[in-house]
Amino acid sequence: MSLADLTLDEWRSFDPSTARRIAEQAAQRAGGRVTLIDTTEHLDGPLHRVRIVRDGRAFALIPGGRVSLGLDLDRWRPTPRQAADYAESLEQGLCRGTDLRAHLAEVLSPRRDVVLATVLMAVEDENLTAPPTDTRAVLAADGLRMPTADEWEHACGAGADTLFRWGDDCPLDRVPHEGAPGPETAPNAFGLRIAYDTYRSELTADTTSVHGGDGGESVCGGYGRMLAWLPLATANRNPAMAGFVYGPEGEDLYEDYSTRPVLTL
Repeated sequence: MSLADLTLDEWRSFDPSTARRIAEQAAQRAGGRVTLIDTTEHLDGPLHRVRIVRDGRAFALIPGGRVSLGLDLDRWRPTPRQAADYAESLEQGLCRGTDLRAHLAEVLSPRRDVVLATVLMAVEDENLTAPPTDTRAVLAADGLRMPTADEWEHACGAGADTLFRWGDDCPLDRVPHEGAPGPETAPNAFGLRIAYDTYRSELTADTTSVHGGDGGESVCGGYGRMLAWLPLATANRNPAMAGFVYGPEGEDLYEDYSTRPVLTL
C-alpha cells in the first residue's frame, strides 16, 4: 500500500506496532525522524498520533481517503444560548442571515465527500514571509506546499462532523482570545495546534477562503460572542476576509497572515 493512499479508517484499525512501522516509513520518505507516536480517544475509538521532525519543523501525519467535509445544516441546530447571542448581533446589523443557520450557510463550506491523499502537515501555522502569490515558491524551495482548503478542513476536524473541531458548542461567557484555557487551546485529534486563535488568519492554495481565524475582526469589532467564535469553526471559509486578503488593500499586509506547510508523501 502506498503511504499516500492510507485512509483514516485503515489508520484507526492498526495496532500500535503497525502504526509505528507506518510512521517510520513516512519519516524515512520525508527525510525526518519520528519524535512522538501515541494513541488518543477520538470519535468513540482510538486514533494514533504521529509527530515527525524534518529540518527543525514538526509535522503530523494526516491520513486521508474518502472523507466527509462541511457542516450538515439539515442536522445541526444551535443551542438556545447560541441563537440568543446571534439574535443580539442581528439587531446590530452584523450578520449575513436572518438566523444563525442562515448565517452559517453563507460562511461555511457545503457538506460533501472528497478523496484526499495522506500527507504530513505542519503542527504549527507559520507567518508568511512573502505575499500570498509568492508563498508557493518560498515553500517549494523546501520541498513543501500550501495545503488545499479541503486538506486544511480535514486536518482540523479529523473526521468530526461538528461545528467546531471539539464539538458543536462553544463557551459564550468569553471571546476566544482572553487567555483562558478552553477547547480551542488544546491540540486537535491529529496533534495539530489549529483553529486556536481568532487573531490568526491561515491561507491555503484556495484564494477564496481564509481559515482558523479572521485576524481578530469579529472580536475587535464587538460582533457578539457567537460571531467571535465562528472563525474557529472547522468549515468556516470566511469569504469576506478572503476578499480583503487577496484584494489590493490586503496585498501588503502578508506578514499578518499565516499558512500551514504540507509535505506530500
